[in-house]
Order: sequence, then structure tokens, then C-alpha cells
Amino acid sequence: MAQFYSPKRRVTTRQSPQILTVTVDDLDPFGQGVARHNGKAVFVAGVLPGEQAEIQLTEDKRQFAKGKLKRLLTRSPQRVEPQCPHFGVCGGCQQQHADAALQQQSKAAALGRMIERETGVRVPPEPVIAGPQYGYRRRARLGLAWQPRRQSLTMGFRQAASNDLVPISHCPVLAPALERLLQPLHACLSSLQAANRLGHAELVLADNGPLLVLRHLDALKPADRQALLAFAEQHTLAVFLAANSERLEKLCGETPYYQVDGLRLDFSPRDFIQVNDAVNQQMVAQALEWLELQPNDRVLDLFCGMGNFTLPLARRAKAVVGIEGVATLVANGQYNAHKNLLNNASFFHENLEDDVERQPWAAQGFDKVMLDPARAGAAGVMSHIVKLAPERVVYVSCNPSTLARDSKVLLAAGYRLARVRMLDMFPHTGHLESMALFINDTASGAAAK
Repeated sequence: MAQFYSPKRRVTTRQSPQILTVTVDDLDPFGQGVARHNGKAVFVAGVLPGEQAEIQLTEDKRQFAKGKLKRLLTRSPQRVEPQCPHFGVCGGCQQQHADAALQQQSKAAALGRMIERETGVRVPPEPVIAGPQYGYRRRARLGLAWQPRRQSLTMGFRQAASNDLVPISHCPVLAPALERLLQPLHACLSSLQAANRLGHAELVLADNGPLLVLRHLDALKPADRQALLAFAEQHTLAVFLAANSERLEKLCGETPYYQVDGLRLDFSPRDFIQVNDAVNQQMVAQALEWLELQPNDRVLDLFCGMGNFTLPLARRAKAVVGIEGVATLVANGQYNAHKNLLNNASFFHENLEDDVERQPWAAQGFDKVMLDPARAGAAGVMSHIVKLAPERVVYVSCNPSTLARDSKVLLAAGYRLARVRMLDMFPHTGHLESMALFINDTASGAAAK
């Protein structure tokens, strides 16, 4: 009789979640409290430095662990009441429970640590460039989702780590003129015949008033267009219709614009503009000061957009050349230069990740360089900046990791990292923006002679 080997079935027991009591001693840039347990960092959202909490481990790795707050045992004096009723559910903000000073201090410290760790340079701390903590956002994209069972339209922002929409009725980080539109806009869109065929709604506050960009998936019927016109007239805003990602139709209203450094910059509703106007104004002023512009300077502005830095630079320098990869932004930059009577500003539409040596602007010489790249940084152009040997370089960054990486190229070429300032462009969030000044002392000394 044949016998078959049958291994014993392993009996598994479900382990109960590990509950710990920890004391948080730091805050990471994303608003998570950082505690130590058995020599390992434990990250816990919702707990502030100095607070003791009972937590449940949700992830336990070799290098770190993550936990979920179960019970707060002590409270920090820097804990504040969040102003948003959706905080903790909506994924837009992570730090409304911490006061402004703690948020800024923790981000600035994290920036300094990263720069020093990656470059070996310790830059003296400087005051954070900041504006109002609430009412600062002049742009927001609201998701729209039709609920067939309830026959209703949901309008809101995404949940943290989810594609689900949180219905939004209030958003205190929005500029007040935009927040006031949330409830009436939802009512208007819900009443449209096309309510079940809408993609998203984008609200933008220009200096000449608010505007709405509505993404719709089917052609709008006359009754819906009339309803949107009535809404625009009642609330004094411009309305633009987007049937697809390429086309934009102005239903009503004026061309939007914003002002910086006393200049007026017209823009298309889909153009990138800095979300935080108060910080943008200070950022531009700081860049102008750091560059120490002289009347005979030739300045290069890389990743220039529609001229947020380019045109203020052109008011003070002999010539400014802006390079941008988005054609519509280049066109708007040229238009705004002409409209502001700045004939010494020129723009090139080029991809700065390509071989820049072959691009027409690259053969020109420049005394100063300004750059404001996207999160990926400016790896493709750093070696050419070194070759240009400008006296000063101002780098505005929305990603400290790529700032640190690109800094190494300038430092290796003999530049000095003279100053770094954090920009509190997005209070209550994990975004960490900054600007840095690099000085070529050899070139500066030669220019002085």
C-alpha cells in the first residue's frame, strides 16, 4: 500500500496590534511626530513634539516604524484647534493642529539638515519667508463625481492616500473670495443637465476677480450655458469652459492678470502661477536683492514660466533671457514683456532636459543666473551654468532633495552656498519650498576690479 507524505498544517495565530506609549521629540516636514522606540524612529501623524501618546503600530520596518494615534496623554502648548471642519479627512492639509511657529521651525530645520547632510555645508538659519496662514490659496482644483445611487453631485478634494472625494463646503486656506463660492458653485453645478458628465472645477483668484474653469465631458446644452452665465453674473466671476485638455472657451469675463513688482502679467486660466501671492511677492523681491543686479548685467532666467522673475529682472538689468519648456507660457511672457514696455527681455521655448549646448541661447554670456525648476530639479542644465561662470546664482526650489543634488555641481565648481531661506508657500502642508544663493567669489572679485 502506497503511503504519501503529508506535512503538518502550520497553525497561524493572529497577533494582536502592538500598543506603545511614546514621547514625540520632533516633527518631520510632513507633519508627522517622530518618536524613538528601541533605537528606531517611529512616525505618528497627529502628535506634536513634547507630547506623550498611546499609539498602535501599523508598520514595523528594519529602519523605522509607523503608528496610529490611539490616545493623547499630554498636550503641547503649540497644539492649536484646526480651523477647517474637514481636517483629518481631506488630504489637502496635514498640520493645522500645529501652530505656525512650530510648522515653520520644523520645516526650516529639516531643510538645513538635508542641505548639510548632502553637501557638507552648514548655512546659518534665516527668517522664513511667510504670509498669512489661512486664506492664502488663490487657486484650487475641485474634483466632481456623480453619485448614481443618490442622484447627486459630490464636489471636493481627495482624501489622504485615496481617490475618494471629501465633500467640501468650507476651506479656510482658500482665499476668502474663492471660499465664498464653494457652496453656491456646488448648487449651480448640481442643477445642470450635465451634472453627471463633469470632470472637475478649477477656481482661480486673479487680481481682477475670481474665475472658474469647468471641465465638461459632453457639449453643454444652451440651458446649462445660460445657468452658468447667470451664476457668473450673480457672483461677478469669469467662466471658461474646457471640453478637453487642449481647448479652452471663454464663456464670459475678462482676461485674468496678477501683479508683481509693479508689473501686470496677463495669464491664461490654465497657466501656472504661484498659488501664494504674499509669499510670491516676497520671493521675487528677495531674488532681486540677492542677485545684486547692475545696469549692465545680462541675466539668464531658466524655467522662467510666463516671466514671474524675468520681467522684474528686466526692469533692472541690461538684458534678460528667459527659457521655458511650455509654449503657451513663452508666448504669454513675450506678450507681457511687450505690454510692460520691456524690450530687453527675450524668451526661448526649449526643453532644458535636452542637450542645452545645441540650443540657441546657450552661446550667449551671462553675469547672473536665476532658476526655478519643477520638482525634478535642473540636472540637465547645471553643468552649463558652471560653464557660463556667472557671478551669482539664485535657485528657487520646490524639492529640497533635488536642490541638494544640484547644489553639489555648483559647490564642486567653486561656488559658495551663501544663503538659504525657507519659503512657507503652502502652510499646513508637507510642501517644503526654499531659495538659495550661490556666489562665485572669483568672478565677483574680477567684476569688482
